[in-house]
Amino acid sequence: MSSPSTPVGDLAFVVRTMARTAVDNEKAFGDLDAVAGDGDFGYSLARGFEIVLADWDALAADSPTEFLKKVALVISKRVGGTSGPLWGTAFLRASGAVKDRPELDAADAVAMLRAAAEGIKARGKSDLGDKTLLDALIPMTDALEQRLADGGPGAGAAELAWVAAATARTAADATTSMQARRGRQSYTGERSIGSPDPGAVAVAVMAERVAAEWDAHD
Repeated sequence: MSSPSTPVGDLAFVVRTMARTAVDNEKAFGDLDAVAGDGDFGYSLARGFEIVLADWDALAADSPTEFLKKVALVISKRVGGTSGPLWGTAFLRASGAVKDRPELDAADAVAMLRAAAEGIKARGKSDLGDKTLLDALIPMTDALEQRLADGGPGAGAAELAWVAAATARTAADATTSMQARRGRQSYTGERSIGSPDPGAVAVAVMAERVAAEWDAHD
């Protein structure tokens, strides 16, 4: 499989790594979801991202926004349950955040993540503290934005990737003590307390894999 064109090289690496992570962790994410949900999260996410990988060459684009729009379309159509609309919206909103940007920098990464989170909020009628993937995504985005403010342009991509991964993992683990207020797990009430949110864990695992493989990619 070839990579999309150079302007989306790093972005393509991140998306492809996310896709591989979703496929490889189908059972783990599903088992986690089965604790207080319906157990289909891992299956749904894996099936959608399998299509992303299978259709990789067709996703090639000359700009980051067009690439993300194509990914959003695949995810929206092929991921089942509530995950499809949420993750599809995230990619679509991210594409809008970098419209007319021929190449991306770290500030654009923050803008994409922020836009993705806002899209998920609107689509899922959820927010920080509701025990969803936002509880990892928003702290991760905040940490990246703060690191850029502290270190400026001197912050390297690999360092930023590890900041994102560490923050997402800590935040995902912190959802264990929360009671779910949105999604299928919210139907179980207090039974949702005691296990981390599957979506938040997925964000953390994806971020960790991106960080671990960044140097080899770079």
